[in-house]
Amino acid sequence: MHTPTIGPVDAWVWWLIAAVGLGIPLVITTMPEFGMFAVGAVAGAAAAGLGGGIVSQVIAFVVVSVALLVFVRPLAYRNRQHAGQRSGIDALRGRQAVVLQRVDSGSDGRIKLAGEIWSARALEQGRVFDPGQQVDVVEIDGATAVVM
Repeated sequence: MHTPTIGPVDAWVWWLIAAVGLGIPLVITTMPEFGMFAVGAVAGAAAAGLGGGIVSQVIAFVVVSVALLVFVRPLAYRNRQHAGQRSGIDALRGRQAVVLQRVDSGSDGRIKLAGEIWSARALEQGRVFDPGQQVDVVEIDGATAVVM
């Protein structure tokens, strides 16, 4: 079986170079479409490695890329834009915590939030929370939870 070549380099190598080239903007922009085209380029490389001509290579690239765009892209966007998913500090806002050490607006107390011990201060001036009380996390200010 003869492997197609473009110049002194086998065609499958060019397809893999294209796949890597499409993978770079995927990482930089986090746009999943670039990844889908990169997988299509790997399919083109497979077609070239199996001895297919340039037409079969391009067809493999287009079919795989379009199939991923049609079937996988909607799933990726639906999961990425799911309104209820928050992460990091955003996921802690609005959660309840238990006071471990007296919390007021002047000095930092301690709370147990999401299984971790956090320093905390009261949102309102003059408000005091005693150990054992439930509090709501309003925001995270550096490493301190602001509670009410």
